[in-house]
Amino acid sequence: MDFKDYYKILGVEPTADEKTIKTAYRKLARKYHPDVSKEVGAEEKFKEASEAYEALSDPEKRAEYDDIRKYGQQGRFQPPPGWQGRGGAGAGSGFGGGGGFEGGDFSDFFSSIFGNRGGPQGGRPHSTGRRGQDVEMELAIFLEETLSTESKKISFKVPQHSANGQRMADITKTLNVKIPAGVTDGERIRLKGQGAPGVAGGENGDLFLTIRLAPHPKFDVEGHDLIITVPLAPWEAALGAKVAVPTLTGKINLTIRPDSQSGQRLRVKGNGLLNKQGQRGDLYAQLKIVMPKSTDEATKALWEKLAEKAAFDPRAQWSS
Repeated sequence: MDFKDYYKILGVEPTADEKTIKTAYRKLARKYHPDVSKEVGAEEKFKEASEAYEALSDPEKRAEYDDIRKYGQQGRFQPPPGWQGRGGAGAGSGFGGGGGFEGGDFSDFFSSIFGNRGGPQGGRPHSTGRRGQDVEMELAIFLEETLSTESKKISFKVPQHSANGQRMADITKTLNVKIPAGVTDGERIRLKGQGAPGVAGGENGDLFLTIRLAPHPKFDVEGHDLIITVPLAPWEAALGAKVAVPTLTGKINLTIRPDSQSGQRLRVKGNGLLNKQGQRGDLYAQLKIVMPKSTDEATKALWEKLAEKAAFDPRAQWSS
């Protein structure tokens, strides 16, 4: 029979610890799961990874495998003479046998080492269950909701499978989700076990939410800071003014100093978005001088008088 290098199948070193082995297996299982992968040979690779994990995740089985591995050769595998395994006589019953353990779908090579001990810790039956499918969805949230401590209700479709793995109609699942502080546009959040249910005792899949910050009619976002454009009349910029400016939590009175310039930014500390530490960024009020859409003759005369009095050339630097 063919020798199987379980370490090579999982892509780990023989010295790998339990966590590394588990991480490698989950990565391969997700990549080649028959319900997800369309790659040719994915089901076979999924079975190989499951078999390798079954052998290496259990300390007793791994010790037996490590003992037998030193006799393994690439190509045909022959067990050493008189091999009985670490469990004593009959522990690996059936070196010449095949067919795998009851309820399992592992290779003759696996059965030749472990016999009917397919389940974890040797003695318990192996679960043929498959992990449930992960669910991905985009979640649009308003900027105001990033500051809220209340949960947000979401609904999404969850794939369903029968006990034998046959595809069934999707169901709609509803959850109340608390938005973590400091979320940013495009951030991916994992909700463990909230995806599709596992098949035949397998664990549930996960729900992955990709956060999308909905565009706001007043604010632009720069990291955890907010930018708001504040329109000013020419006389407000020239003389100074008190302007009511909206924030995400209400209005504030912003002081405009005399002789303010269009494009100037005024910082309002602590009125931005939350960061991961629960602190708020800043709000920047960007000034924009706006002219009246129309003027009557009297107003026009006043502008002409102002122009004459001010004697101001905004393009004077061009002549230098």
